[in-house]
Amino acid sequence: MDADTLPADWLPSQLVALVALGIGAAFILADIRSPTSRALALAFVAFAAAVGLSLPLSGGTGPVPLAGRWLAMADAVALMASLEWVRRVRRTIDAEHLHVSLSDALLRTGQFAGLLHGAAGVLMPELRRDQFLGAVNDLEVLRQPGFWVFAGPLLMSVFAGAVATILLLLARPDRSERIRIVAAIIGFPMIVIGLIVPAKVGALLMVAGLMVFLIGVMQYLMVQGERGQFLARFLSPQVEKLVRERGLKHAVQHRTVEITVVCSDLRGFTAFAQAHPSSSVIKTLREYYDEVGKVVAEFGGTVKDYAGDGVLILVGAPLPVAHHARCGIEMARRIRVAATEVTRRWSTRQFPLGIGIGVASGLATVGIIGSASRWEYAAVGPVVNLASRLCEQAGHGRILIDARSVELAGKADLEPCATLEVKGFDEPVTAWSLP
Repeated sequence: MDADTLPADWLPSQLVALVALGIGAAFILADIRSPTSRALALAFVAFAAAVGLSLPLSGGTGPVPLAGRWLAMADAVALMASLEWVRRVRRTIDAEHLHVSLSDALLRTGQFAGLLHGAAGVLMPELRRDQFLGAVNDLEVLRQPGFWVFAGPLLMSVFAGAVATILLLLARPDRSERIRIVAAIIGFPMIVIGLIVPAKVGALLMVAGLMVFLIGVMQYLMVQGERGQFLARFLSPQVEKLVRERGLKHAVQHRTVEITVVCSDLRGFTAFAQAHPSSSVIKTLREYYDEVGKVVAEFGGTVKDYAGDGVLILVGAPLPVAHHARCGIEMARRIRVAATEVTRRWSTRQFPLGIGIGVASGLATVGIIGSASRWEYAAVGPVVNLASRLCEQAGHGRILIDARSVELAGKADLEPCATLEVKGFDEPVTAWSLP
């Protein structure tokens, strides 16, 4: 196709497509780990394909080639991915702050309507070209029934997405996503209208809508950059994931939740450290930390502290873990196996090493605390102290578990211990031992 045969709206459509493709690339390159950004990137890339390649078809005649038929699905992918972005943002908000059932119904309805829009284009490509894409040049086409075969599902999808997006905004999502939601509410209607009105006006509307969203993209990435500096203060990948998925406000906010705490400690380490070169001590600790860290990662736990030869692990915070007590007990079993292998390699007859573990479940207040120069994810409550005290009383190879953990886990293979006098607790503590 040479310059003389190109449709009049070819150049404006290509400019719109390039801007949309650039926005999609920005999300892919700068924020690929975010599930919400991946959905938006797909939406903009699909929209770029739909505009850049579909609109020129409006100037053709005769049968639409096979590639043009399937190109109609680009519209559907753009619509469905946009609504998927809204759905993924909704999942980052606590359920009690959002009309979940209504929002889900709207989003699924909108995605189904988008799919119908794409399917109609695949089945009736010539009608789509002549009476839907043709509307960009001739508003008289709006009176044709064929136009509404495609415009009806499109408008239904946009309407469902708009209502769900407004509900989402009212639920006060994270600040970074709120920026993009506001940009979408302003920019997306301009883009949709630009698909229908004559080409010159439509191109201006679509570019204006994309520019609104581009401003939102820049603001979003600035907020994410600030968070990147903030996250550098943390060691825990779970905290980084919490801030990335739920937002900074959710991470900083203190919450009281029931969690399981696992505390492990090496036996005989003080004497071992005094009798061996510091390089050997560091190698021992590094192996011990590495083995414990692998087990913790498998169970979705969070290493709260490395303190000398002790490791404090949270199960159920900052990210929730289903059946946290059961996971904590099984994690303790696996840590015992891994740590025992490390202590076997480094122990000597004169300076033997061992491992003791305590497990406790209960309420704790979790959240970020610290000063202006250093932040830390903290868990505060009797459950943390109890796990530490049980660990202190556990001999080599023993795992002591409190009553609440046993109740939650429903473990039948535990051995009851005599009640223990635990420092800091007025009443004796009932504990079980894991064989």
